Amino acid sequence: MATLQYPNFPKANVLVLGSKAVQALLPSTLISQADALLEAHRLEDVTDLAEQQRKRLQSMLNVDRHDLDELRYVNQRLGFQCFQETLFEDAGNRLYEGELDPRVLISYYPELRGELFGEDQTVDVMAGVAEHMPPEDSVDDIIRNYSPHLAPNTREAPPTVELRNILNMAARDMLESYLRKWRRKLAVEATTPQSQAVVDTVLAKLHVNTGKLPELYNLIDQPNAIVLSELETELVKSRHINALCKLYSQRSDDTKLLETWSRLVEGEWIDPDVQDPLSRIFDLLVERKDRSLIKYWMPWLVKRDSERALKLLMTTMSSKRKAEDDRLLLQEIQEANPEAGAQLLEHLVIHRRSTDPALHTQLAVTYVEQLLSCLADESTSKLWRAKAASYASGRSDTPFISYFASTTPDSEHKRTRLKTVLFLQGSTLYEPEAIRTRLSPHAKLLKLELAILEGKLGNHRSALSILVHDMNDSTSAEAYCTLGGEVVPAKTAQAIGERAGLQPWAALVIPLAAPGKPVKPGAGPMKRTKTVDDDVKKDLVMILLEVYMSGGEATADRTAQLLNSQAMNLDVVDVISMIPPEWPLRILSTFVTRSLRRTLHAHHEGQIVKAISQGQNLAVAEQSWEIIREQGAIVEEPLEDEEEDAIGEKLGLDLGERVHGEPASFNEKVALHAADFQPDDEGDGGVVDINVSPEENGLLASSPDSDVESVT
Repeated sequence: MATLQYPNFPKANVLVLGSKAVQALLPSTLISQADALLEAHRLEDVTDLAEQQRKRLQSMLNVDRHDLDELRYVNQRLGFQCFQETLFEDAGNRLYEGELDPRVLISYYPELRGELFGEDQTVDVMAGVAEHMPPEDSVDDIIRNYSPHLAPNTREAPPTVELRNILNMAARDMLESYLRKWRRKLAVEATTPQSQAVVDTVLAKLHVNTGKLPELYNLIDQPNAIVLSELETELVKSRHINALCKLYSQRSDDTKLLETWSRLVEGEWIDPDVQDPLSRIFDLLVERKDRSLIKYWMPWLVKRDSERALKLLMTTMSSKRKAEDDRLLLQEIQEANPEAGAQLLEHLVIHRRSTDPALHTQLAVTYVEQLLSCLADESTSKLWRAKAASYASGRSDTPFISYFASTTPDSEHKRTRLKTVLFLQGSTLYEPEAIRTRLSPHAKLLKLELAILEGKLGNHRSALSILVHDMNDSTSAEAYCTLGGEVVPAKTAQAIGERAGLQPWAALVIPLAAPGKPVKPGAGPMKRTKTVDDDVKKDLVMILLEVYMSGGEATADRTAQLLNSQAMNLDVVDVISMIPPEWPLRILSTFVTRSLRRTLHAHHEGQIVKAISQGQNLAVAEQSWEIIREQGAIVEEPLEDEEEDAIGEKLGLDLGERVHGEPASFNEKVALHAADFQPDDEGDGGVVDINVSPEENGLLASSPDSDVESVT
């Protein structure tokens, strides 16, 4: 792996000139002295020689590069000689003084070198040094060759085993010290990134292998160029997972960091230094707000902490998500944790106002399943049955849903039923037929829910029959007619939502916010934007009236109340024909009286409006006459023979000779007032004085009962 760098030749200061040759008196150089001493194995003398040269160069102001290279050569030769003789501490000091590239020394530690550099990479080494480098491939081979032969063999003899262990520790300590020095040197000198990476990585491996955690963390906390791929296996094997997490965090490798924490959560890896890895996962995902990362980890998170996982997901979901993305994510979470899937489904439909019919149907099915699980509890089913019986036994103006919400103790079962009722009433996207089929076996306890579903399916008579005969909830039945088929009115839903903390569900009945935006608690009063056609109202009222009458005299009072409250939507003739003959007259008396009074009032009101219209028409005609005359307006109209003769006789005007069927021309003002003004000379067709007030001549004295309207 080395390329040779030859030192400069020595310089001669004394030359001897002969007749046939020139001889030079060469001084004994530092290199020649060191080589001679090394050949004689006088290591201490070489050390002293190098120290003397170092001190001499330090005392000089200007040092020649050749002198520095010679000193480096000597130190490297001496260092490798000590290294081969397992004098590792001295070897490290001499090699560092000789500024040997650390990659050369690391190459003798293949277990630490890893894939940091390969055989094809080269490093500059002096030629004389390269020739005397240890030929062994590793420091272990050097130590093994040094071990004395003992029975039974060198590998198994206890003294040699212990000796090898000691020498291995010394070799590693030497390398660690050597790399520490080089790291401090590289911090202040310009160097290649590769050298820095090799030094930091191998030094970190040494700390891991020797268990020096403070030194390892100190190295990691400082700016470093550790090659993480080389250190990962070492850290995992030694269970220093916290150090591995620090490195991942420094390099912003969120994917591997999350994976490492997940393995700690699952118990695959253990490191007591990493406290609460699950919370760290949540904190990192909240900090990054990376939707793709959150989506990837969400199925795993809901298995460990569904509450925090859903909170994280709900706070980071985009309002512009596609319905397909929501369905795929929901499916993954439902497979991982059905309860968390139900919560996410509820969030998508209730809070984010998804308009996907599939999600609405799925949530309706979920609510029904939860409702049926509540009925499986005997105490809950008894309580709900008692509430229904208590309400049906009396007569109250409060809707059943309000009675149930106000008198039932707070519990999760109560919230489940209220949510179900509000959702079934408010949502228009689920399939009511499938839900009704699922609830039909429990019709005795879930009458309100079935009435809502019948209304959704357009079975108004069935819905009203359930409300009136099965539940005795006439208030809801009458509201059903007014609202065009809704069992739970908006105000009732709002009151329940505020009392039970179910505002988002109540908002489904009357939306309080735009789709995709959460409903704020304590929102203002609801304003109904839905309008119901009057014909629909009348049809529903007639159906309700029939339902009331089918109950016989037991519902007579309710029938009378309905007739009185909905008189404007009922036809008196139709109602009278429907009333059973045996019913007392008092039931119809108020309704008939008010209907007749309303009819008479409408007739009188029409007469007043008609008279006002006539007066207005004449006033406009009077005001516009002057303008019309100034413009020279002439009115031409075709007249029938009979009308022509009648007008001629009445007006006494000479219409002139005309051909039968042709239009006659006449003065419009004269035609308007001829019937009310008598001219001074009969038969004279003169112009009437326009200054005469119409009121003085009876122009406005038309009969209020007249069927003729004047027009302008």
